[in-house]
Amino acid sequence: MYINKFFYYLFGLVILSGCGSSNFEPDADWLDGYNASIPSTPAPLKYGYLSDGYGDIAETSYTMAVLAPLSGQNSSVGDAIRTSVEMAVLKNAPQNLSVSFYDTNSDLKETMKTVLSTNPDVIIGPVFSDDTKIVRKYKPSDVPVLSFTSDVTAIGNGVMTVGLIPTNGVEEIVKQIKIDNNKNFIIIAPDTVSGELLAGTAKNAASIYDIPLTGIFYYAEKDSDSIKSVAKDAAMHSARVAAHTQARQVLSDILTHEMLTPIEESNLNAQLEKLSKTDTVGTAPYDAILFLGNGDDTKALASFLRYYNVASRDAKFYGTTMWEASDIASDFTMSGSKFVALSPSNPDFVNTYIQIAGTAPNRFATFGYDAANIAIGMMYSDKSNAAYLLNPSGYIGIDGLIRLKPSGDNERGLRIMELNGTGIPHEVRPAPTDFTTPLYHIEQRHIKPASAMEMSSAVIDPDDYISIPDRFVEQYNSDIIGADAEFTPRPVATIPVISVPPAVDTTTIKSKDWQPVTLDKVSRTYIDEYEIME
Repeated sequence: MYINKFFYYLFGLVILSGCGSSNFEPDADWLDGYNASIPSTPAPLKYGYLSDGYGDIAETSYTMAVLAPLSGQNSSVGDAIRTSVEMAVLKNAPQNLSVSFYDTNSDLKETMKTVLSTNPDVIIGPVFSDDTKIVRKYKPSDVPVLSFTSDVTAIGNGVMTVGLIPTNGVEEIVKQIKIDNNKNFIIIAPDTVSGELLAGTAKNAASIYDIPLTGIFYYAEKDSDSIKSVAKDAAMHSARVAAHTQARQVLSDILTHEMLTPIEESNLNAQLEKLSKTDTVGTAPYDAILFLGNGDDTKALASFLRYYNVASRDAKFYGTTMWEASDIASDFTMSGSKFVALSPSNPDFVNTYIQIAGTAPNRFATFGYDAANIAIGMMYSDKSNAAYLLNPSGYIGIDGLIRLKPSGDNERGLRIMELNGTGIPHEVRPAPTDFTTPLYHIEQRHIKPASAMEMSSAVIDPDDYISIPDRFVEQYNSDIIGADAEFTPRPVATIPVISVPPAVDTTTIKSKDWQPVTLDKVSRTYIDEYEIME
């Protein structure tokens, strides 16, 4: 995979920064000539051939303006975009196309004056949401913009994005949770605007695909204490510890105060011995966990969950495209976990880019290459700008299937990958190859952030995890414990030892002075590389 961590660091910066709907809906002027026909076979993004339906390209000159961070801390992003745009222009564009690059790491309002003085036919970029809003404000209404933002409040009215729309990936992975026959799931997400947005998307998708959502938990990014606390709550650790302790005490009380047959005594002691090897009983009330944070936070969460006795064998793990940014693929303990991903980048493009740039392309490079090719095709097509750009059949780009929408956002074909601990995930469901069947039902602009949701209905009955003689069931009935319950010791049984043993019982009657079984604290070990401080 040719994706670096920096791309996903920026993904967090360009993702939706507000939760309201965009104020910019497509207008009639922009949509002139657009026809929402039935999708058919998508076209590959290869241009420069007269047979592709272009007009007389020799008589007309065109201008393309590219806005990117060419200096400052994000200059590597700008360099990737510039390299890929130059590759597309040199390979596919006729000679009567002029391309100019502008640095957005400056006063963009002043830069836009210079850009507009060249009368550009199309603008590619910028990367960030705030910059995109400035461009939308100052650009002429008939000039299309192909930006890289994931913020749907920054697009519309001729401003489109080729960037990854994160809600598409969330809907796709929830669909996979349903396909895998999970009965229900919980969400663990970063406590950020984007985290709440993605959780809201997953909540909507759960309703669409008819799979119950039983809890939503938020943590502070890169905060070990917060991650640990959330993992403990999501694992229902307090309730499961309370149920475990109560179950052990029931067994101890019966052994201490009741007359038992040898078989009964052996059975109860065996159960007590088995319980002494752990500190919880029961399982968490869900089949799957959807992690909406990056791979590094997910690894930490998964480690703490295992510490609190919820491993991947107890609940299946799922993630988003942000897992591609981390070394989570090499974590053997995450084997079997699934995540959503873009299609692999076209190998010819990758090899050429490496020869030119000396490094593998990140997704900004592939997005930039596609944006340039879409723009070239638009300028030299005999269709209107909107009709070409908004082709319902879409295109096959460097990262697979993509189509732009009248609202300014896009849809990309995504695939499902599974981790196997080798560092190279394998594909379990390929990306779609056309739009003849709708891919998504959720639009990011209509999503509301989701609030935290406790598993208030989850309960644990200690009696479900022990077996006691029928004659003691009513007397030693345990309390049902809720998800947030803490353990309160039950009163020690004071029933006199007067019962007569069965005729076959050859054991000696126990003394009232016999001491209860000591409930030693369970020995714990460290999990993975995370040191647990109790």
